[in-house]
Amino acid sequence: MDWTDEGIVLSVRSLGETSVVATLLTRDHGRHAGMIRGGGSKTARAALQPGNRLQVVWKARLTEQLGSFAWDLLAATGALWLGDPLRLAAVSAACAMVAVLPEREPHPAAYHGLDALLGALADDGWPGLYARWELGLLGEMGYGIDLSQCAVTGRTDDLAYVSPKSGRAVGREAGESYRDRLLPLPGFLLDRSVGTRPEVVAALRLSGYFFERHVLGPQGRALPPARSRLVDRLQA
Repeated sequence: MDWTDEGIVLSVRSLGETSVVATLLTRDHGRHAGMIRGGGSKTARAALQPGNRLQVVWKARLTEQLGSFAWDLLAATGALWLGDPLRLAAVSAACAMVAVLPEREPHPAAYHGLDALLGALADDGWPGLYARWELGLLGEMGYGIDLSQCAVTGRTDDLAYVSPKSGRAVGREAGESYRDRLLPLPGFLLDRSVGTRPEVVAALRLSGYFFERHVLGPQGRALPPARSRLVDRLQA
């Protein structure tokens, strides 16, 4: 059997002397791996960088097999930032975070979201966009947080915290007496502003908490090292 799709390279590992196994987030077939013969060559390695977008044909005799990819490079979106350590860290982190998605399960919204994020890295305000993208990915997994109103009073103004249990926003006044048990809510997530570096880091702590609580923790996994490196670079 076979199918044709677009995919964004998430990771590549060696297989034998000349082949590789590439994992892609595809538009219609979800997170999917396949062998690429000759993928270990210098020319292929340059094109198979995480974040790059490919046109692929996947073939296998049986559905459950690894199968193989024939591919063409559509856009070297990830490779654009090889000379920019911070943006390159964002590409690596995003590709690693997408690996939380179940294998071979279609998530077109996640695909288009990642594609949009990679395209937006040229914007100076990309760190805030990255933080919002992580919250969107969390929602795609079914664990989105609700920032629409205070969980206690129902008010929509002066939201300052997020409940670590419910994932719902809490107003400043309502949460004052137990703020030490709440997660800070960076204001830029509410007013669509760019966000300062400290606010972005706080937003990543917020999304990271819920990823670990609901997605990674139950699987005995932690946040990817690439994601931790991005936070460290943003704090530097």
